[in-house]
Amino acid sequence: MADRHFRPALRVGLAGLGAVGLGVARKLEAGIPGLTLAAVSVRDVDRARRELPRAGGEIPVLAIEALAENCDIVVEGLPPALFRTVAAATIARGRIFMPLSVGQLLENWELVDEARATGARILVPTGALIGLDAVRAAAEGDIRSVTMITRKPPAGLDGAPYLRERGIAVTGLTEALKVFDGSARDGARGFPANVNVAAALSLAGIGPDRTRLEIWADPAVTRNTHRIEVEADTARFSMTIENVPSAENPRTGRITALSTVAALRGLVSELKVGT
Repeated sequence: MADRHFRPALRVGLAGLGAVGLGVARKLEAGIPGLTLAAVSVRDVDRARRELPRAGGEIPVLAIEALAENCDIVVEGLPPALFRTVAAATIARGRIFMPLSVGQLLENWELVDEARATGARILVPTGALIGLDAVRAAAEGDIRSVTMITRKPPAGLDGAPYLRERGIAVTGLTEALKVFDGSARDGARGFPANVNVAAALSLAGIGPDRTRLEIWADPAVTRNTHRIEVEADTARFSMTIENVPSAENPRTGRITALSTVAALRGLVSELKVGT
């Protein structure tokens, strides 16, 4: 007799196999009950085959617009210019969309309304941050202020659009330099590869325009450090996380891939801990 509780595995598609996407792919390949890696989309197919031997064979390599046709969940880990292409295609088909470039979601907010119309879901993983559960809980009451202070090794910020546009150099620093002080929205726009965590924090709490962000280039730190300070009617709390940078991309913490895997696992697990 067939198991009446049997559920087919959710098919996961990865848009991008960078530092995060590759980490997620390897975890899925190792086996997570209820999930299967169904397809990937990459620009460099040869590199993908080297890093993920089943790519192009058992795991199809598809155009990013085609991922949603073959997958239940699409995880986005692409350059900002490609974000809308994969997001719009996934949401149009009513799939689950998991963006890692959360700052780009702020720039394409109409996609949230589109998801409401198509039945799609947009699930933002915690990523390299800490305490989003507490912020989300506090947001059910009244949050008065949220501030995030980010400190990164200068190499992790070098080349950011905000710095290029203002001629701010971070190479050769001998002491910490505050390179940004403003809203999470402006920070995510000016540092699209660096502070997607600020966008995620703002969505969990009081929004991108009220969430304050400081960014420091600090030669004294070796880890990407984020400190969150929250003042609410239910609690006052502060949290700090120091993330080990990915070997492939110093702008990204190693924990980001694992956070994405945890978010995927939560979709199929019999027990889910946390808000």
